[in-house]
Amino acid sequence: MIYLDNGATTRLRAGVLDAMLPYLNEEYGNPFGRSALNRSCGAAVEKARRKIAALVGAGYKEIFFTSGGTESDNWVIKHLMDPASFRENQGFHGHLIVSAVEHHAVLKPAEYLEKLGFDVTVVPADGSGRVDPAAVKAAMRKDTRLVSVMLANNEVGTIEPVHEIAEIAHAGGALMHTDAVQAVGHIPVDVKDLGVDFLSASGHKFGGPKGVGFLYIRRGLLPEPLMHGGAQERGLRAGTHNVPAIVGMGAVAELAAESMEEERAYEQGLRDHMIGRIIEEIPGAFLNGDTVNRLPGNCNVTIPGLENEAFLVRLDQEGICAAAGSACSAEASEPSHVLTAIGRTAEEAGCSLRFTLNYMNTREEIDHACDVLRDVAQELRKE
Repeated sequence: MIYLDNGATTRLRAGVLDAMLPYLNEEYGNPFGRSALNRSCGAAVEKARRKIAALVGAGYKEIFFTSGGTESDNWVIKHLMDPASFRENQGFHGHLIVSAVEHHAVLKPAEYLEKLGFDVTVVPADGSGRVDPAAVKAAMRKDTRLVSVMLANNEVGTIEPVHEIAEIAHAGGALMHTDAVQAVGHIPVDVKDLGVDFLSASGHKFGGPKGVGFLYIRRGLLPEPLMHGGAQERGLRAGTHNVPAIVGMGAVAELAAESMEEERAYEQGLRDHMIGRIIEEIPGAFLNGDTVNRLPGNCNVTIPGLENEAFLVRLDQEGICAAAGSACSAEASEPSHVLTAIGRTAEEAGCSLRFTLNYMNTREEIDHACDVLRDVAQELRKE
């Protein structure tokens, strides 16, 4: 199998499983217990917290563990917009700004809040998937409480101008959240440079285990607890820690920080080679997303006239794993909301494929995949 769907999930990075195994067997204590075994697990959780904080330029007390990106996004969107939240801002009302190309983990909570009577403004993106800071500025109101714009798009790979948007949000008295699920571990991410108040990430998107993620909450902000119960996560998210997964995410954070620049350059080379071959060898094919400011491993293309589901079936038969868009919407019958938001027709969106590469892919794999793509395109067009 040639795996080109790393945007959906990644394989465990080498060494991560070895770091996790002791906490599934010998080191099985509860991090909040008082015994030596329990204290050892608690120390492992805090060590992982510091490694993750270092990866994103945060203080370790600003990192809160969750089950993944969806939970982190929901925590910010739903709990921050709650009028009872943020004790120092009791006078705030509820206006939320999100972009049209956000992941459903942001858009669906926004829709939920809208049903409850909150005001939600959805700002557009241009043809490359870029959210214009000027559009955010125009949407700001006196009662805007939160702006949420992702750092890198999960479908077309466009990297958004989050720093500029955060400045606009803060100038208008609002807080700034970014969904960085596709970015963390792949491109340099520093919460201070970005100027964000909240940042979401998920371990399995950058070589860690599934079922674990984190939310960065800027020091001094105290949202209402996500889950009520015990004192875990400083009382903001009750529940026994998933120690093996947290340790694994900490291990991969450390490894990603060490190798990111080298792997980023390598992935960009593979990506550009793949894009070039597809555009050159498949008539009518074109790239979706920004040509420069995009994730190093993202290749999203439209091949007009070829329905993507049929294409994916043929690719799967040839041992190539790809996607039509976000894995979280794989069962949806509607065209990609990201592609339609950037100006693609429903028909064009239905003819689009997403290939997401990483450092484990080889030039030989990419060339073989491109050969198969070209041949399958010719085959399907004859049918």
